[in-house]
Amino acid sequence: MSISLSSLILCPIWISMAQIQQGGPDEKEKTTALKDLLSRIDLDELMKKDEPPLDFPDTLEGFEYAFNEKGQLRHIKTGEPFVFNYREDLHRWNQKRYEALGEIITKYVYELLENDCNLKKISIPEGYGVIVLNPNENYIEVEKPKIHVQSSSESSDEPAEKRERKDKVSKETKKRRDFYEKYRNPQREKEMMQLYIRENGSPEEHAIYVWDHFIAQSAAENVFFVAHSYGGLAFVELMIQREADVKNKVTAVALTDSVHNVWHQEAGKTIREWMRENCCNWVSSSEPLDTSVESMLPDCPRVSAGTDRHELTSWKSFPSIFKFFAEASEAKSSSLKPALTRRSHRIKHEEL
Repeated sequence: MSISLSSLILCPIWISMAQIQQGGPDEKEKTTALKDLLSRIDLDELMKKDEPPLDFPDTLEGFEYAFNEKGQLRHIKTGEPFVFNYREDLHRWNQKRYEALGEIITKYVYELLENDCNLKKISIPEGYGVIVLNPNENYIEVEKPKIHVQSSSESSDEPAEKRERKDKVSKETKKRRDFYEKYRNPQREKEMMQLYIRENGSPEEHAIYVWDHFIAQSAAENVFFVAHSYGGLAFVELMIQREADVKNKVTAVALTDSVHNVWHQEAGKTIREWMRENCCNWVSSSEPLDTSVESMLPDCPRVSAGTDRHELTSWKSFPSIFKFFAEASEAKSSSLKPALTRRSHRIKHEEL
């Protein structure tokens, strides 16, 4: 097993320190000199000398990975899944390699959505007829600006030499703490802060924003929702805030393992009644697909998604969901036909 250069340096230093501390008062000068030497060593840079350059490929092929026919990421030569610890004792380098590969995979997934699924990636506030909401992206991370905080020694009446000595100790302590934090968490090389996206600072805000700026203004007569997990809660909040508009525009709603709660969210009686008629929740269950599942809440019917895995409920229930949408659309069209027929007869009578 390889030993990093930092280990080879640090071990003798601790031994020397112990030996010096056993000496008499005359050894104090040596201790001071050794501490000064330690303060000049940039341990972070020392660790980087051991690792290869952070120069990674920009394609899947360059990483020698590819997706097989099942959509699984596998090594081209070995057929093995992704291995994080590509190089032993180089956690920081392995993490950077992992992040670089992740960026490539993200682009690959976007290409699949655009080329194979005929979706179009757009940025708010442009408009589009068929929308995939992204309620989880509520902020961006940027480097936190460094703010100088005046130390107590700067405003004290202590002698300048004593203040300088204290400041030096404080800087050395901060340097050691920063080094430890980087070693413990190599992803967090810089202190970051979150900037929330205007009017999209939460999943609920995002759903309302997309409704107001896209869906409500679209020419679509039949709007259907598929809301997974927390997305169901966001939809109920949308109904609470835009009840009349949602009822007028939305034909049916398919929830998949939704975590909404009409009591905690204080959904009114008219909303609960509408949900019972126009929503269905496919929940995780070991029962066969579409088997009725008992519910303790007075909202929409619950049926089995045909899987007990939360993350698969949408995919497993898609056939039933589209059948549910087709039936709802047909029922809506049928309810409008009599009114249209009466209107056409009235027009013909008036013309005669």
